[in-house]
Amino acid sequence: MNQVKILALGGLDEDGKNCMVIEINQQIIVIEAGLKYPDVDQLGIESIIPDFTYLIENKDRIAGIFITHGHDDVMSALPYLLKNTQIPVYTTPLTALMIEDQLKTQNITGIKVHRIKRFGQTVLNGIKVKTFGMTHSIADGYGIAIETPEGYIVYTSEFIIDFDIRTESFTCDITEFADMGKKGVLALMTESVSSDREGFTSPRHRITNEIESTFEKEGGRIIVMLYEQNLFRLIEVIELANKYDRKIVFYNDSQRQYLKHVEKMGYYKIPVGLEVVKEKYNNNMENVLVIVSASGPNVFRTMHKIAMNEDSMIELNPEDIVIIASPVVPGTEREASTMENELYKEGCKVVSLDHRKVLSMHGSVEDIKMLINLFKPKYYIPIKGQYRHLVHNANIALNMGYNAGKIVVLDNGQVAQFDDGILKQTSTLLKLEEVMIDGNTHLDSSGMVLKDRETLATDGALVVGVVVNFKTKEVIGGPDVQSRGVIYLKDADYIVKEVGNILERTIVDMVKDGRYENMAARMEAKDKITRYILKETGKRPMILPAIVELNIQE
Repeated sequence: MNQVKILALGGLDEDGKNCMVIEINQQIIVIEAGLKYPDVDQLGIESIIPDFTYLIENKDRIAGIFITHGHDDVMSALPYLLKNTQIPVYTTPLTALMIEDQLKTQNITGIKVHRIKRFGQTVLNGIKVKTFGMTHSIADGYGIAIETPEGYIVYTSEFIIDFDIRTESFTCDITEFADMGKKGVLALMTESVSSDREGFTSPRHRITNEIESTFEKEGGRIIVMLYEQNLFRLIEVIELANKYDRKIVFYNDSQRQYLKHVEKMGYYKIPVGLEVVKEKYNNNMENVLVIVSASGPNVFRTMHKIAMNEDSMIELNPEDIVIIASPVVPGTEREASTMENELYKEGCKVVSLDHRKVLSMHGSVEDIKMLINLFKPKYYIPIKGQYRHLVHNANIALNMGYNAGKIVVLDNGQVAQFDDGILKQTSTLLKLEEVMIDGNTHLDSSGMVLKDRETLATDGALVVGVVVNFKTKEVIGGPDVQSRGVIYLKDADYIVKEVGNILERTIVDMVKDGRYENMAARMEAKDKITRYILKETGKRPMILPAIVELNIQE
């Protein structure tokens, strides 16, 4: 019996954190390992990555991992996986360079990153994997088709259909899709992010027509904001600068390093004489284009810093034009709104692209229909997107005549099992935790750290301490009470005094009853103080009792 299992460790019912696992007769092929950005209430969290426990426990069965393109939501959790599993990585040349940069930054060695062709074939432990180019906002993007006796398992990743693409590193070949469809496709997995948009995405993904008039009419400085990994949009902006004889300056060093990789691959080269290096740039230059870029919400934070006049390189003036060419993505709404508000305060002209006119480079309804028509899969599995997007995607297939039993909408951790090409069950469910990255490490999965941060942010903290004699347990110092974000001490002397008294009385009573123990005393005092503060102020601050025991020499 030939058995295929398909499950996601991330990317379903969420934006980002993409990671798919395909098991073919006990051999595991992983596709993508991305991160997502935190919600506004996840205080202090930098990113969230998939729970790789299942892969770590089964690392001996993993044949390799494919990274389909160089965006954070599909590759930037890879270092966290490779710290625990020395599995081979397969990807195209540009993405390989970006991955190697990440591994170097995190001091991860001994990993083999295999360069593969966008249109080609790779064999992993006897399993044939066909690769085919896909058009996306970054060069070298591709999809994969895993060969099984019952047909291909096809994963298209993120894509659009654009017949006007002339750069080889961005092209796709729909005849490849049709050929695979004729040979037989067991399951097709296609992204859902824009499955609720009518029509084709192309040509509405291009920004040239929307911003060219700004380059043509304005003679002052133009500052354009871009997502660092959106090469397609970056090239459009550079070409406009070249057309209107406007010098360009890269604000972000990592963006320039990324473009060096692109130039090394021969995918695109900045026109000679167009660039001004940062060292020769000064704030009084006119007729210049400054490209401010970063990943995710950081691009808005960077521009906000500039708008607040806290940047050493750029100081805004009323003659500046700021083009916000990076659309708001989930997790960046607050930063984007705050940043744009500050720009208007500075008096400069702000050009914000209408998201209804300029579309992100994800497949819309007709793009998805075309893929379904060409691949003609036996089973259809919507991936990548919030649950409503997955349902929209499923409805596209349903409206095209697919039986509901042939459309598989999964949750993260839910396993779709196919035996000899027939879907047998989807009842198996892996328990997955959200892995939150805070600095260079991850937080506890219970979320207690986040709960503490939320308490500190909303209700503040009270620290109350005393000093006791280690031998007699008599209070010999304090109590001392410090309030941060709870009450104004001068206006609440009686509350401060009572908080200290509660801790002192708790210690005295426990000693009298013969049950005193430092930790127990602090916990009991904390409960009493919490109830008292709630009654007096209506707040639930973080209470931090401290009992310092000193060994007093007689």
